[in-house]
Amino acid sequence: MQRVGVVGMGNISKIYLDNLTGMFKDKVKLTAVGSRTLSRAEKAAEDYNVTAFKTLDEMLRSKDIDIILNLTPPKAHHEVALAAIRAGKHVYNEKPICTKREEAMELFDAAEEMGVRIGGAPDTFMGAGLQTCRKLIDDGWIGQPVAATAFIMNHGHEHWHPAPHFFYKDGGGPMLDLGPYYLTALVNLLGPVKRVCGSAKISFDTRTITNEHLNGDIIDVEIPTHIAGILDFKNGAIATIITSFDVYSHTLPFIEIYGSEGTMQVPDPNTFGGPVLVKRFRDETWSEIPLLKKYAENSRGLGVAEMARAIEEDCPHRASFELTYHVLDIMHGIHDASNSSRYYKVKSKCKRPEAL
Repeated sequence: MQRVGVVGMGNISKIYLDNLTGMFKDKVKLTAVGSRTLSRAEKAAEDYNVTAFKTLDEMLRSKDIDIILNLTPPKAHHEVALAAIRAGKHVYNEKPICTKREEAMELFDAAEEMGVRIGGAPDTFMGAGLQTCRKLIDDGWIGQPVAATAFIMNHGHEHWHPAPHFFYKDGGGPMLDLGPYYLTALVNLLGPVKRVCGSAKISFDTRTITNEHLNGDIIDVEIPTHIAGILDFKNGAIATIITSFDVYSHTLPFIEIYGSEGTMQVPDPNTFGGPVLVKRFRDETWSEIPLLKKYAENSRGLGVAEMARAIEEDCPHRASFELTYHVLDIMHGIHDASNSSRYYKVKSKCKRPEAL
């Protein structure tokens, strides 16, 4: 059984720790936690009966850890993961895999040299909702997919997040923050992307924090907060995606897939459940499709557990570096296309993940 050490005790850590010691306890063993804020690590260590480490170096010297689950902020993903790889640990990063392509490729080269694996969030594409959609597409319920839409629109995080600054700095923005869920879902359903174009802008130069901790603080916005992109898939389908921190309200779906024989409404790809709706071309109403039975609840950690299984069985894992890097390449490609006023031909290679 692969032993897991978790770095980073922020907002997302609790559900990971709960699931690694709960629904996935027969697949992995949580052994250690670490955080820049030692008190958080010590509290988690007490709650889950594991070891708390004061520094990353001490943690990486531990012989009781096989996989590092990296839940640090995105800007730290590269530094923490590279140190773990060089220490001979497998790594699973929260999304995005890194904030820059070159950083991600440095991780890949180091992992190849050390003979360890890299995986990355999101793992929601393995949940019951998106796997049900995958099966319906593979079984031909809507015919040949010809197009798709994906919409991620809200008014940012400054009104609720305790430390929202990084969402508006280099490495942040709605595309890198939430785009991985939607793009990973689309690649799972439709396959890899061959080229992209898009437009991106900063709608508001500053943001005023209104949460109780930093109320009134001003954030200078450094990255685009409204991005509209077009994706050309290798299978011929074309998708439209909008990611925005500039929209108060809307009535658009999360994701819809349009096929030669019908349409599918895909559930929120930031969740593991449903509902999944299908309307075939002869139908008068939408039909809700029963979900596959596995992983309909919040199953964060599934990607780590599935990677651990693949390590044990010496076979590919689904939340792979190739998948996460392909998504990173697409996200940056849309920004690049906006900056250059030209299509970006996606250079990364990725196979459609195997159905779970």
